[in-house]
Amino acid sequence: MDRETLRLFKLKIEMARKRPAFLRQEWFRYKKLGETWRRPKGKHSKMRERKKYRPPMVDSGYRGPKKVRGLHPSGYRDILVYNVKQLMEINPEMDAIRIAGSVGKRKRKEIYERAKSLGIKILNYRGE
Repeated sequence: MDRETLRLFKLKIEMARKRPAFLRQEWFRYKKLGETWRRPKGKHSKMRERKKYRPPMVDSGYRGPKKVRGLHPSGYRDILVYNVKQLMEINPEMDAIRIAGSVGKRKRKEIYERAKSLGIKILNYRGE
């Protein structure tokens, strides 16, 4: 990772730490609503009008830097792999693989051994 990317990655982590928990309108009032974010749409909604005493709304200003958006916390791009053939398209310096959940034990082991020989980082190997 070059210097600029590393700086942006640290900035992304700091921004994520400061980002508020976006709560659904009136999440505290009805248990069935849950806390999962939904955009307020009511005509007289105080939250939609962004009144100060209401929780913050999701906004594009809370996003992290574009260059490092979507990276795994380890700093690698996360790529889902289903078979050994897909490992040939991976760049070991930038990418790390995640073996798909639908892959069986035998093929998972083959992918692990091939990735190890190519020097590719595996994010979810269970050590079977």
